[in-house]
Amino acid sequence: MNPIYGVKIMLADDEPHILQFLELGLINEGYEVRTAENGSDALDLAREFRPHVAVLDVMMPEMNGFEVCQSLKETEDNIAVIMLTAKDDVDDRVKGLKLGADDYIVKPFSFNELLARIEARLRNQFPDLLGEVVHGPFQVDDRRKEIRYQSQVLELSPTEYELLKFLVLNHGIVLSKSRILDRVWGYDFGGEDNIVEVYIRSLREKLKDKEHRVIRTLRGVGYRVDLL
Repeated sequence: MNPIYGVKIMLADDEPHILQFLELGLINEGYEVRTAENGSDALDLAREFRPHVAVLDVMMPEMNGFEVCQSLKETEDNIAVIMLTAKDDVDDRVKGLKLGADDYIVKPFSFNELLARIEARLRNQFPDLLGEVVHGPFQVDDRRKEIRYQSQVLELSPTEYELLKFLVLNHGIVLSKSRILDRVWGYDFGGEDNIVEVYIRSLREKLKDKEHRVIRTLRGVGYRVDLL
């Protein structure tokens, strides 16, 4: 199996706008995502969907996140549970961990933080899922943080790796500069606006993409990777 596609994430939160934001972000990363707005529905969904990772809000109607976590850990095989809470309360964190939670995030949090926690749980609990994604001439190996193009390993900085991975996993989709900045550099990035252009230029040099056939620029819109 490859490291992203086929990996199932369940989100349970009673705030629809948070669910929608997280769902869209995780789908954009290539995960298969299902959502529930209360604890009871989350349990039913987990039995049907069999997620690898469950992200549970603590404060939910019908059943709270602690109760859902405890039930999932008793009934599901090797499910990773990440708890979300609006309270930075040590007692809550201790309670969740005692009930089997694998990680804890306090609201508000960045999407990149949640993504990193999910990836950490997958590496820890589902190492067999971490393989290689192949898209046309690109091979993305997230374990090695390595990308091969036409079977040749590219010498990439960590930021170049994240940028090219983001472009490749979303091949055929036009990605705006603001979206790239948010995903690769983070929502609180305060650097120069032209940083994306600088890194795109560097990637094109390493891909020998002089005619911009691999990483295309759609002027005024964004960038798109085409698989040749």
